[in-house]
Amino acid sequence: MLTREIVIGDIASALDQPLESISDEVNLLDEGLDSIRIMGLVERWRSAGVEDLDFPTLAADPTVAHWVAVVLGEY
Repeated sequence: MLTREIVIGDIASALDQPLESISDEVNLLDEGLDSIRIMGLVERWRSAGVEDLDFPTLAADPTVAHWVAVVLGEY
């Protein structure tokens, strides 16, 4: 089961940044997250059981807070 910490850890790993540097308000596109890495995260989270997750949903609001809410089904 995915948790907030796992989702943020996955994002930090994709950005090659320490977990502590990832705040809820950070814009992931501004931090350099490209479409290929976003799709990698989408596939990782789908494999973990997240249904109805897609690139446009994440790209519409590329903040950590939004992504965590979407992945955890709180959106």
